[in-house]
Parts: sequence; structure tokens; C-alpha cells
Amino acid sequence: MQTDFAKEPIVAHSNIALTNEEKIKVIRYHFREIMLALGLDLEDDSLKDTPGRVAKMFVNETFLGLNPVNEPSVTLFENKFKYNEIVLEKDIPLYSYCEHHFVPIIGKVHIAYISKGMVIGLSKLNRITEYFAKRPQVQERLTIQIAEYLKQVMAMEDVAVIIKAEHLCVASRGVNHTGCATVTQSLHGQFLKKERSSELYSLLAI
Repeated sequence: MQTDFAKEPIVAHSNIALTNEEKIKVIRYHFREIMLALGLDLEDDSLKDTPGRVAKMFVNETFLGLNPVNEPSVTLFENKFKYNEIVLEKDIPLYSYCEHHFVPIIGKVHIAYISKGMVIGLSKLNRITEYFAKRPQVQERLTIQIAEYLKQVMAMEDVAVIIKAEHLCVASRGVNHTGCATVTQSLHGQFLKKERSSELYSLLAI
């Protein structure tokens, strides 16, 4: 027996903004079709609700960064202590999805800056990372996006972003090699100077 979500859904077009509920309906329908094409039994108790679960996960969690409403609000504070050395938050968890195969990218993000009069709430660095990670991504672009966003909101150039991540499109398919890590960096302002970049990498080794 067909359920409501098995009926033809709203047609999704890239130039039409859908509500979250409409997105879930579209994804639920098409993911069900994918499962059927794979020969899965959608009457099975373990599988029958999977299309809906996947649709909700995609919209509300995995790809929430695609919705501009989820852009984090950034809080800046006056640098009252006149601290003019490197501020580094390292080992920010990274969970993203490779846009080529839609499998996970898992790793760590390290963000550093040198204050020009303001400092940012540390948790905001995590939220900025999550906002750009929660969408289909390429690691190189993700690295640049985080750096450029931080430069914009803090109105400064002295920013560095380094990402080290494992791509499951390498580990779980294709060559099937585990333990391979990709490292990318986006250095700006003072971090382009050898002495500052060396200091940054020394801090990362602590």
C-alpha cells in the first residue's frame, strides 16, 4: 500500500525557495525511490521509516548550513587587556560531506587570529565552522570560507585557518585507503610572515 510520501512530491528547482517541510517531503520521496531501486524492502520494520529519517537529518542537521537562517550571530568584545599575540582555538571538530560522493569528511579545524582591538567569543569559532561545514563541501573551499568570514566579521586581516581531515570517499570507496589525511590552510595578514606562521605551528604542536 502506498503511503502519502510515495506520491509525486513538490518539484524542487534551485531558483525556488522551499520551506523545510517541503524540502523534507521532496527528499523523503526521492530517497524512498533510491532505496527501492537498490532492491530494499520498504515494508520491513527496520527500513520503512528510513526515507523520512534521512530527509529530516539532511534538512535539520547534516546540511543545515545551506539555509542562511542558520548563519551564526557573532559576538565581539573589546580587547581590554590589549592582548596582541596569537589567539588559537585548535581541534574544533569537523563533520562535513564531500560534494562529489556525499560521504563524510571528518577532522579538526584550527582557527587563529591576532586582535586589532576586538576579540570574538570562542564558541562562535565553533559555530562558524559548523555553519560552513554543514553542507556539501570541498575542503579547500571550506578552509577559505571560514577564513574570509572571520576576516569580514572581525574587520581584520590577521586570520589563519588550518584543517586536517580524513575523506571517506578515499577510505570507504575507490582506493579504500584508511588513515590518509588532507591538510589545507588559509593564512592572511601577519600569518603570511614566516615568523608568525612558525609560531602558529609551534602552538599547534603543544
